[in-house]
Amino acid sequence: MSSIKTIHVLDEAELQDGQMKEVAFGEGKILLSRLGDKVHATSAFCTHYGAPLAKGVLTADGRVVCPWHGACFNVCSGDIEDAPAPAALHSFKAHVADGKIYVTADPSDTLKSNFSRQPKLLASGAENAGRGVVIVGGGSGAFQAVESLREHGYAGPITILSKETYTPIDRTKLSKALITDPAKIEWKTAADLKIKYGTNLRLGVEVTGVDLEKKNVTLDNGKDTLSYDKLILAPGSTPRRLPIEGANLENVYTFRGISDSQKVDAAAREGQRVVVIGSSFISMELVVAISKRKLASIDVIGMEEYPFQAVLGEEIGAALKKYHESQGVRFHMKSKVDKIVASEENPNIATGVVVNGETLPADFVIMGVGVGPATQFLKGSGIEVERDGGVKVDQYLRVKSGPDTQNVYAIGDIAIYPQVNGDETRIEHWNVAGNHGRAVGCTIAGKEQPFVKVPVFWSAQGQQLRYCGIGHKVQFIAYYVKNEKIVAVASMQNDPVVSKASELLRLGLMLTPEEVEAGKDLLSVDIATVPSLTKLQS
Repeated sequence: MSSIKTIHVLDEAELQDGQMKEVAFGEGKILLSRLGDKVHATSAFCTHYGAPLAKGVLTADGRVVCPWHGACFNVCSGDIEDAPAPAALHSFKAHVADGKIYVTADPSDTLKSNFSRQPKLLASGAENAGRGVVIVGGGSGAFQAVESLREHGYAGPITILSKETYTPIDRTKLSKALITDPAKIEWKTAADLKIKYGTNLRLGVEVTGVDLEKKNVTLDNGKDTLSYDKLILAPGSTPRRLPIEGANLENVYTFRGISDSQKVDAAAREGQRVVVIGSSFISMELVVAISKRKLASIDVIGMEEYPFQAVLGEEIGAALKKYHESQGVRFHMKSKVDKIVASEENPNIATGVVVNGETLPADFVIMGVGVGPATQFLKGSGIEVERDGGVKVDQYLRVKSGPDTQNVYAIGDIAIYPQVNGDETRIEHWNVAGNHGRAVGCTIAGKEQPFVKVPVFWSAQGQQLRYCGIGHKVQFIAYYVKNEKIVAVASMQNDPVVSKASELLRLGLMLTPEEVEAGKDLLSVDIATVPSLTKLQS
């Protein structure tokens, strides 16, 4: 017997054009969105980490942006628009009659806080003839490419080749929470990827060569080869180590994957001393994670005057430094590491770091000094690798060099891609990689989609820091100006400012510096009833 019901959920007058409201449906919740004279109903919570979408941002072209991490959905269909959403929203039937809004659905479905639907095309279409899509890498870009390929109707084979021994994970959780079990942060289980997404997973393998003319990749130095129709290069990055004495001692850790998280987690015990080399976002997120463990000392060494100065500026960097100091962190800024000192009893173990002539005692060392694109395997392929290790791509993320540019894509940390303003950039951020994967999936599935997303990232710094664009309770909104235009926005404890700012930047409706100085509130700008955009979602 069907449990589908049609229920009056709200009076029409209570939902104005451009508004969203979370309303009860049975014992659960749904999200109502009104665009013009149309009312749409979807599941109410983001499929990423369950944020209430009603607190997000709605635009006139039908996008709802999560207030926490920038995931975006189409309210008309429930489809994913932007990463890091791992699954689409469920869309319910809504109609207006006699001044009342009705929704038709199974009330039990709405009890699931992250209620989502599978991609439109499931694995039943995945066994078609052909070599299909081969993805080198097992990170955010790889997973989102798979989801996007199936969501947009690609029916061919998909193969993921990953050096890691686990399925794609939410890598951001590693530095923020020191997760040591990949099963707790995997996007989908291996069984789901195989059965529901029709994906062939080959884990623990390394791609060591690419032959663009033969259209195949070499695995593990010639032990195997695999042919492709379309190739997506998403290998990510490799952590760097400083070229100094002691950089490779056993208890000097870089940070990238589960094994790194396991090492730091095991070392960060009560009473231990740690020296963190580098004041990057990853380094400082690890500082936040381990500062709760009653360590004897935490020393941070940075080259700039303040942490995050190059990205966020001096004022915000100073405020965040002050917060971390209130938690017992000691900073050694504008400093250079001379060497890492080994134990006399065990020459393989670090016992201190020498900086500015002073030796900081250490039971373990974390080296967070950046990463380099993992593109060594492209040597001899015909694809030109730039001096920084990146690969230049066009607006569709196709590689620009080599004999088969129409069938090879580079995404994520390795991609040097064109921005809307014409500049080329390479951004080492997980969310950019995810959205690269989504764009490429759409293009390969038959609907070419240029990459025009506004970069968004977030960081756990005692409070939640948000950024979009190219003890002491810190709270701020910062605008970054270039050539008399606002090009980026950062905030802390001001959600959903960055979600709104990313949409304003995308739509070309960002405030001017003069408007901000005059006191105009970014959140007051109407982007949900703009006539020129409303017609896009109809």
